[in-house]
Amino acid sequence: MTSKPLVAEFLGTALLVFFGVGVATLSFGFKVAGASVSAGVVATALSFGLVLMALAYALGPISGCHVNPAVTIGFLFSRRLSLAEAIGYWVAQLLGGIAGAAVLYGVVHTSSSYTSSMGLGTDGYGSHSIAGIDAGGAFTVEGILTFLFVFVILAVTRTGAGTAAVAGVVIGLTLMVVHLIGIPLDGTSVNPARSLGPALFVGGDALRQLWVFIVAPLLGGSLAALAYRGFYAAEPSAAPAVDR
Repeated sequence: MTSKPLVAEFLGTALLVFFGVGVATLSFGFKVAGASVSAGVVATALSFGLVLMALAYALGPISGCHVNPAVTIGFLFSRRLSLAEAIGYWVAQLLGGIAGAAVLYGVVHTSSSYTSSMGLGTDGYGSHSIAGIDAGGAFTVEGILTFLFVFVILAVTRTGAGTAAVAGVVIGLTLMVVHLIGIPLDGTSVNPARSLGPALFVGGDALRQLWVFIVAPLLGGSLAALAYRGFYAAEPSAAPAVDR
């Protein structure tokens, strides 16, 4: 594997975090959406979905645009990616998530109205959840949401699916729906790299609760791969639109 896919994964993850987490920070930290929680939820869900949709078409032919360790583990367990490739992707994605959060952190700190209590779009449970769910609830939510997200990606990008031209739209809309229900519950991760970057800069409970948003999405992605293999065992296992 050349370095180009790894650079694409790094850049794509950084951009996803900067834009998606950036809108979350503006909506729930700076309150640019006013007092309406619903407006913030919709704005953040749209930003994550639309950014991923754009990245899927721009970077899909290069790396498959996983930009998410949970997606990569799904491709690994569905035998559409080797372990060596998966490890390279994970390193690039985690570094990209940190880089995207670092740039966003630097930008918001130039605002005189920014305070540490505004956070950086981190995920959380308990007092950090709008709905007040506990760790078990957050773990369950993340597993289910990631399962749906990764399963849809694997299904629409398989060879013979006939959806190559619209796969990016389907994937972006799925991420959008996942955020619409997930944000009020735990902030929505479904992506360990997306959670790691902001948590490193916010610290405190964001770091202490981070394990849920790493373990649960990876478990959900793994189960999605098993379901995919069960449903599409007889299907070809590689898709040009996703794999190099």
